Amino acid sequence: MKDFKLPYFSAIIFDLDGLVLDTETTYLYAWQQAAKKMGYPLSDSFCLSLSGADAVQVKKNLIDYCGSNFDLTYFRQLSSKYWFAYVQQHGIQKKKGFNHLLNIIKKNHIPYCLATNSPEKNARECLNFAGISNEFDLIISRDQVKKGKPAPDIFLKAADYLQKPINHCLVLEDSIIGIKAAQQAGAYPLLIPSQQIIKNALLINENLIFKDLIEVSEIILANLPKN
Repeated sequence: MKDFKLPYFSAIIFDLDGLVLDTETTYLYAWQQAAKKMGYPLSDSFCLSLSGADAVQVKKNLIDYCGSNFDLTYFRQLSSKYWFAYVQQHGIQKKKGFNHLLNIIKKNHIPYCLATNSPEKNARECLNFAGISNEFDLIISRDQVKKGKPAPDIFLKAADYLQKPINHCLVLEDSIIGIKAAQQAGAYPLLIPSQQIIKNALLINENLIFKDLIEVSEIILANLPKN
């Protein structure tokens, strides 16, 4: 276990895609199948580069990558069809260690919530497919704020709803976009990468990078706030 001291925290804020749930696998499949049918092959690296982005940024990147003639409306319809077919057959997997970490949080009565760049409808849909639709009473989504991540709005609203100072909030993120948003908000972020990360591109101490939520559980247990 990493041996360092976390600052005082009184709440924990979870990202969703790639952090709580392995949704990126499902999105990558749906995007690639839809684009292939339209005659626009999307590479794995391009799809993974969208990690953490909101719908506005995803659309912009698709146009930049595929060209101005790319039919976003048809792509959205097709990818939605492929996505539903995939998750209805396979479900959505929880990330390693999520149940363990959530049990620790609940046992120690630490306030927590979800803060995601996805619309609330989509977030709840994904939680339902993963079988954990009742685990988050509070969800802060992209459609509740003016700007999505990497702007700080989502995390600031999450702290407000939790009734905790943002600098007392521990944020768990899997993407660079999410880390930047948390830092701009003034929260304390931990990074659990959902894909290969180039460390020199990070604005985060290497000690705050974890391989999974099991490791995060260990450091939280070792640094539980003293009441």
